[in-house]
Amino acid sequence: MNVSRSTRLVEKLPLLHHRVPLIGVPKFGFASFLHLNTRLAGFPKKMAWSLDNCSVSAENKLGLVRPATEAHAEEAVEALKAGKVIAVPTDTLYGFACDACSLEAVNRIYEIKGRKHTSPLAICVGDVSDIKRFAVTDHLPHGLLDSLLPGPVTVVLTRGESSILEKSLNPGLDSIGVRVPDSNFIRVIARGSESAMALTSANLSGQPSSVCIKDFENLWEHCAYVYDGGVLPSGRAGSTVVDLTRLGKYKILRPGSAKEETVAILERHSLGEELGAS
Repeated sequence: MNVSRSTRLVEKLPLLHHRVPLIGVPKFGFASFLHLNTRLAGFPKKMAWSLDNCSVSAENKLGLVRPATEAHAEEAVEALKAGKVIAVPTDTLYGFACDACSLEAVNRIYEIKGRKHTSPLAICVGDVSDIKRFAVTDHLPHGLLDSLLPGPVTVVLTRGESSILEKSLNPGLDSIGVRVPDSNFIRVIARGSESAMALTSANLSGQPSSVCIKDFENLWEHCAYVYDGGVLPSGRAGSTVVDLTRLGKYKILRPGSAKEETVAILERHSLGEELGAS
């Protein structure tokens, strides 16, 4: 896919703990990042999980599996601050998450997935109001981000000079993909981390995405904790990824599961579609 310079994904993530720069990572286009799925239904603000068919009893032999409840959020935050990788349910798929400013943790995610470093990672923050710390939002219509998020949408924005994103993540890119999942558990963790979380689907690269922790059971051993939220109802469709880097324009980079709702919101805020290569 040809992607413009403005749509090249993911900037460097926020440095709220001092970290070593991520070096030796080549440039990459935004389209290659598109791999964390999402669910839809009018952008519901509540997320319902089915615990059927995905319980882990004897299989929890590594002692890593925990219920995805706020009672376990503190230990998840501590794991992130220690540079570890955790597996979490989002409003779309299961994902691997880590402190986006930790060189060691980010590299570990690439190793776990068998993913090329040329595929950039998106970030996850706890609240829509946090986005402006990491990307340029001043050009967006008032209320647009609050209408899109939390929900199954990844917004691509320019990093800008004022971004506190650490330049070690996805070096060479001038944009960043940002998610605010419609999941209280992951949002509580993101807030507690006082940083941005790197977030990507919990699977081997090129393999089907995970809607149940058993889908990636072979990768549990690489995580500090695996948080079980049951079977996620979203299916395996991806999040809708939209480039909002240009004033008054939007470009759908991946249709995903929320395209129609996303486009309706964008056009309601008077944004016009940018067609073709730019």
